[in-house]
Amino acid sequence: MTKVEEVSTERPAKASYAGPVDWRRVVKWLSEDQIITREEAQRTVARCSQAESSQHALVRLANVAMERASDGKPLDIEALSEYLARRAGLAYLRIDPLKVDVGRVADTMSATYAERHKVLPVQVTAKEVVVATAEPFIDDWVAEVERQSRRSVRRVVANPADIHRFTAEFFALAKSVRAAQKAGGNTGGSSFEQLVELGKSNKQLDANDQGVVKVVDWLWQYAFDQRASDIHLEPRREQGVIRFRIDGVLHPVYQMPMGVHNAMISRIKLLGRIDVVEKRRPQDGRIKTRNQRGDEVEMRLSTLPTAFGEKMVMRIFDPDNAVKDLDALGFAPHDAHRWEDLVKRPHGIILVTGPTGSGKTTTLYSTLKRVATEEVNVSTVEDPIEMIEPSFNQTQVQPQLDFNFAEGLRALMRQDPDIIMVGEIRDLETAEMAVQAALTGHLVFSTLHTNDAPSAITRLMELGVPAYLLNATILGVLAQRLVRTLCKQCKQKDDTSDREVLMAAVKPWKLSGGYQPYKPVGCVDCRMSGFRGRMGLYELLTVSEALKEKINQAPSIDMLRRQAVQDGMRPLRLAGALRVAEGLTTLEEVLTATPPLE
Repeated sequence: MTKVEEVSTERPAKASYAGPVDWRRVVKWLSEDQIITREEAQRTVARCSQAESSQHALVRLANVAMERASDGKPLDIEALSEYLARRAGLAYLRIDPLKVDVGRVADTMSATYAERHKVLPVQVTAKEVVVATAEPFIDDWVAEVERQSRRSVRRVVANPADIHRFTAEFFALAKSVRAAQKAGGNTGGSSFEQLVELGKSNKQLDANDQGVVKVVDWLWQYAFDQRASDIHLEPRREQGVIRFRIDGVLHPVYQMPMGVHNAMISRIKLLGRIDVVEKRRPQDGRIKTRNQRGDEVEMRLSTLPTAFGEKMVMRIFDPDNAVKDLDALGFAPHDAHRWEDLVKRPHGIILVTGPTGSGKTTTLYSTLKRVATEEVNVSTVEDPIEMIEPSFNQTQVQPQLDFNFAEGLRALMRQDPDIIMVGEIRDLETAEMAVQAALTGHLVFSTLHTNDAPSAITRLMELGVPAYLLNATILGVLAQRLVRTLCKQCKQKDDTSDREVLMAAVKPWKLSGGYQPYKPVGCVDCRMSGFRGRMGLYELLTVSEALKEKINQAPSIDMLRRQAVQDGMRPLRLAGALRVAEGLTTLEEVLTATPPLE
């Protein structure tokens, strides 16, 4: 299990006080330590005295929003919790639910006991239990927990609101998993290494069992809350593993018995209208649900038989992330203007290239959403439909019915479309249909899997599309990658030796403003990674008359790349270097994500 990260500061001697945290006493301490002014203390006492409340003292004070004497900023619940930790001489902890082994936490004490003493175990090792508390001056429960767990207790101070929330969530989850396991035993399902145990029940868990339903509901809400883009349910030899992909990186979340794992997959397959009985071949489906804010969220489901059972991946399409404006996508002003000019053209082909997971779908959906007015008919043929969008007419290919991209395009041509989006150009037949659609007055969007924008031209020529047809139809090619963005709360200026190399790279591009690269540090907001969120890097090739002449000459990729740069294309690596110079990401992220300059 990952070690729980602590945020600790220099600690004064422990205050000579015992008992529950009292808001009047905290205000007095804040004034004595000059965290707030005497006048602010008096105002706080007057405001808090007006109405009695059963809330924790820190929650009550946070609602008042006292102003810090040093900078005038309000003291929020985290700042107050950290101050209380220093006052009590304990470490402060920001609880990260991804780093808490929920099963072991629930085995340490009961939910009733945790709620009564307002404590929450957050880490259990062979010799120690780390317990978060919002009442650091009460420790009469420590001896009992040490005796019951046969481990020493180390107390840390945490946000009382987090303790209240996660106590309810963690113990409810553990209870649901235990209930589901009890209902169906430890049945592991089919595996290439199935162990036959005599005398064990073969009762399978019911997908509609209440424990399973609660665990699945928790899984989705938890994934939305943690900003996950994908949920992985992975079978192992002894247990099932849940992992979330957050900002492009997978994080382990929970481990559970294989019987519960299989029941969860059956439950999700049932909701996604997937054949529950069929476990020998891959299947696809989709589910629409709502997040905590009440917004609709779509999930694309994919199952795969593996050595130890059925694996499922759920890709989450949050409407807030799936349709963005160009600034939110990460377009620099230079490329944003050129892209806007391209998509306003009445006919032609616009291609988006990049590897799987580089954000092509988000770029296409966001662009189509901008041009899908009531005056035009936007039609798509996809494999599969990534996200249902009411302003589009969307069709999914069905290879088992001989309905592929080429057939879909042929059918769309008879549907009076203005703008067409083809999920991917994979073969000459699809490429020829896309060219035909562009020649007959339609604007066509599609994707290709190439390393950079110029390679898309040579790829189409390799498929067999004549140069004169490419010159007549291709408007532009957008290559893209995703890189993690630096956490705004903790990033620091980077004055290392790479700075000179970076400045030399970006200087010819005349970036407005100063160049100041930053480096990741890590804080509780970014889970100590130094990064929070992702942004796109873009390389936009526009087909000029000079480039058309090169295409007619059966060009090399280097010839096309040089001409595209002369026409205004910024290669992916240079686009990334500009973002590094702006302090948005790091050179290491850019070098990892982008192809080298040639």
